[in-house]
Amino acid sequence: MGAVLEFADVTVRRGQATLLDRVSWTVEEDERWVVLGPNGAGKTTLLQVASAQVHPTSGVAGILDEVLGTVDVFELRPRIGLTSAALAERIPRGERVHDVVVSASYGVVGRWREEYDDLDHGRATNLLVELGARHLTDRTFGTLSEGERKRVQIARALMSDPELLLLDEPAAGLDLGGREDLVSTLSVLAMDADSPATVLVSHHVEEIPPGFTHALLLREGAVVAAGPLEDVLTPPILSATFGMPLVLQHEDGRWTARRQPRHR
Repeated sequence: MGAVLEFADVTVRRGQATLLDRVSWTVEEDERWVVLGPNGAGKTTLLQVASAQVHPTSGVAGILDEVLGTVDVFELRPRIGLTSAALAERIPRGERVHDVVVSASYGVVGRWREEYDDLDHGRATNLLVELGARHLTDRTFGTLSEGERKRVQIARALMSDPELLLLDEPAAGLDLGGREDLVSTLSVLAMDADSPATVLVSHHVEEIPPGFTHALLLREGAVVAAGPLEDVLTPPILSATFGMPLVLQHEDGRWTARRQPRHR
């Protein structure tokens, strides 16, 4: 197996603020990673670098055997599937769901005059079926519930058969039922050997789908711990990451966390 991401001392600064601080991290092509940390930990910035949207201020970011700064990012980005709130905001609300998905073949948002062949249309349909969204094909994006939009965005991210799938807080804004539905969908993807290497950003251990293999924990832009889930997702490490004493439980492939009760 080869590495799809290789970060060496990756640092990102904006003015006086350090958003990522000497992050070294490797993701192999058969791994499923969750990135955890509080607000301001650098999770979204990390994904922006991994998706070739942001260059490091210093350090080396290797993505799919290319190095940021020495590669044409417009050739690299189509090899990466990405879902994020920022991308979702760019999707026209009047766009037909099928077109939202199929337009990823050209890496465009909003279908215009580009032509697609039967293979493109067939793949878009198959992805919507696999993600339980076939019935949404002729709906417009703006009429969908938040959970339905998440499924369509994942289908879009998979449209170009990416070598790397990046999911930036896909459960944000979902109610309990929507979250559980999405976690189930992501678990099926994670356990499929043909799925690409996947990185999921979240604030919550409850959103880690069964089948995910590794975790990267960030605080104030720096790595607290990284490695197999069972090694790094421990009460002391999670408590250090979120800055409070936490109790952690793992049952039936799912994780839960809560603040440690104060003893009187």
